[in-house]
Amino acid sequence: MSDSRTPAQIEADIVRRRGQLAETLDEIGVRVHPKTIVGDAKARVTSRVDQTAGRAFVVVNRTVSGVRAQFVGADGGPRLERVVPVVLVAIGVVGLLAVSTKRRRG
Repeated sequence: MSDSRTPAQIEADIVRRRGQLAETLDEIGVRVHPKTIVGDAKARVTSRVDQTAGRAFVVVNRTVSGVRAQFVGADGGPRLERVVPVVLVAIGVVGLLAVSTKRRRG
């Protein structure tokens, strides 16, 4: 195995490889620095929170849209056949709570 490179070429190759090694060591130093590790962890957590919040928004939006569709007609007006019974039940529950609270105090 003979190397046909000149001493100048070998020296230039060594200088180039030293530069690459220095860059690699700098990158490793940045990656293992505590601030970098903490910053990366914060970014991952923030991303996951954003994704979770986005999913939660979609679920809530679908639920609200579904409930709204039950009580609002296609024309945008209230569907009285559904609204009136719910209102009457709500009034009944509030009345029972008021009577129950009055009995406990009295």
